[in-house]
Amino acid sequence: MLKNIFDSLPSLCSKDEEFKILLENKSIKIERIISTGQSSPEDFWYEQSQNEWVIVLDGEAVLSFENDNDNDIILKKGDFINIPAFKKHRVKSTKPDIHTIWLAVFYS
Repeated sequence: MLKNIFDSLPSLCSKDEEFKILLENKSIKIERIISTGQSSPEDFWYEQSQNEWVIVLDGEAVLSFENDNDNDIILKKGDFINIPAFKKHRVKSTKPDIHTIWLAVFYS
């Protein structure tokens, strides 16, 4: 069934990020994430057991990595990064007035 990654976007007033699994099996998960101004809590770090390759399809976000606060990564439309498993990171910010649309691929 044909679908479009940009269909069914949430309201820009949404208080929560939207996570939608597009494909998943035992070795890979592909997820669409939509942010509308959200960020990770100051004391929270993602530290997942899988590698994560992520691209920003639209919008803008800032990532921070533990013990590297002086080198935030700004991701704009088309930018992608591979985050190794167990690398502590957080979303420092996303733009509140536009959709930041991520495509995340989690793999072993």
